[in-house]
Amino acid sequence: MMAAEAPNDTPRHSTWRVDLSDETATSALAGDVAAWLHAGDLLTLSGELGAGKTTFARALIRLLTGDHELEVPSPTFTLMQIYETPTHPIVHADLFRITHPRDIAELGWDEAAEGALVLVEWPERAGDVLAADRLDIAFHLDSAQGATQRIAVLTGVGVFAARLAQAKAIHELLSRSGWFDAKRQFMQGDASTRLYERLVKPGGETAILVMSPPRPDGPPVRFGKPYSAIARLAEDIKPFIAIDRGLRALGFSAPKIYDCDLKAGLALLEDLGTEPIADAQGMIMERYDEAIAALAHLHGLSLPPVIPVTEDVDYHIPPYDLDALAIEVELLVDWYVPHIAGINLASGAKSTYVNLWRHALNEIFTAPQSWTLRDYHSPNILWLPDRRGAARIGMLDFQDCVLGHPAYDVVSLLQDARTTIPNEAELKLLGHYARARREADPGFDLGTFARAYALLGAQRATKILGIFARLDKRDHKPQYLSHLPRVENYLVKNLAHPVMAEVRVWYETYLPRLLKSTS
Repeated sequence: MMAAEAPNDTPRHSTWRVDLSDETATSALAGDVAAWLHAGDLLTLSGELGAGKTTFARALIRLLTGDHELEVPSPTFTLMQIYETPTHPIVHADLFRITHPRDIAELGWDEAAEGALVLVEWPERAGDVLAADRLDIAFHLDSAQGATQRIAVLTGVGVFAARLAQAKAIHELLSRSGWFDAKRQFMQGDASTRLYERLVKPGGETAILVMSPPRPDGPPVRFGKPYSAIARLAEDIKPFIAIDRGLRALGFSAPKIYDCDLKAGLALLEDLGTEPIADAQGMIMERYDEAIAALAHLHGLSLPPVIPVTEDVDYHIPPYDLDALAIEVELLVDWYVPHIAGINLASGAKSTYVNLWRHALNEIFTAPQSWTLRDYHSPNILWLPDRRGAARIGMLDFQDCVLGHPAYDVVSLLQDARTTIPNEAELKLLGHYARARREADPGFDLGTFARAYALLGAQRATKILGIFARLDKRDHKPQYLSHLPRVENYLVKNLAHPVMAEVRVWYETYLPRLLKSTS
């Protein structure tokens, strides 16, 4: 927790003023702050005597340790107290009696602070010894407003600037929407950087808080653009809001939007529940029937390419163009081939691979385009038994929606990376989809659709193999590797279609073990 070498640029700051009417309000602020503090963080508390520093620190430590009766004395004389939580220690230091910053080292500071959440009162006594990245809370008496009135000014410095700004935005969103008193429960997220919480009011009413801050640009990988821009991935929460409203306007069950903050990337949504279309035993056929029927209905509609986000802002749905599809299949040679297959490909083999895929993918652009939700599969589909028809299918996670071939979402559903869909069930559901499409449009050509289904099935499986390998190697999420055999089987099945003949030769040449192990 000692200071690191200062960067060349000036640290960013964000501030938030909170009026505190009494000690209960100070403890409530500690509860807010506790929700977004982690091991390794530095929290400094400043302000005159009696302004509320120790009251705040005591409430925070009790919350984090889970012991609401814990004795938390001021460390004015001991200088440093250490508390244990289920996940990390807390170091509570009071530097009032420190006469020189170098005296801090004699406390055994470095050893105690390693991997701990550190709370420091009177941080100004430490000079420049403490780390620059910190959350500072300055407490002030406000006797003009009453004997118990206090003011807390929170300042986030460096990495804390964005965290404080988001915490402030969440506080304001929940306050104005009537959900401030709700209990916040962390929900298991997806493979993205988005976070979700279920909010539960004292009366039992629930809602979902989505935190999807603007995506920072990654390094340019082609055409001077980052991967996310080429692959047409959502850069902020606006696409989600737009597609959600577009789906609901058409009668589909996307969650109602109670409130949102577009700048902060926050949305407060209707809770559609937890009833899945697949459980631990596998797919539930009745629910898959309804899910495929909902897709057929969507694909039979004339869909606008532009949807309003707000009264003043429109969202233009991007095309799922050749560059986007092609850069996704490159994930296989960038991540799966070296890290899972253990093969080092020559540049010529990579170039041939990309060229073969680009040539094959050109075929799908001759067909009419539709909204491609892109992640229409079991983790993102909920069952709503009290609703009717297509509305029985609750749709989630559609912020990456593009204008693409209808077969892509059919593949997403029927070749689910996380749920095994038996061949006979896949064929049966494909038949249901084809009949529904043909009833709405007698010109629907099943043979042409089947070619696109195999082509995009191979493309999607190839992409997912690369993504799961990347999640393991780069993001340290090895749990996705358990799905690799299922996705490998999907890939091999799709490569067997005649439309994939030229691409299949490449896999046979450079990844023969993949084809043999799944045969």
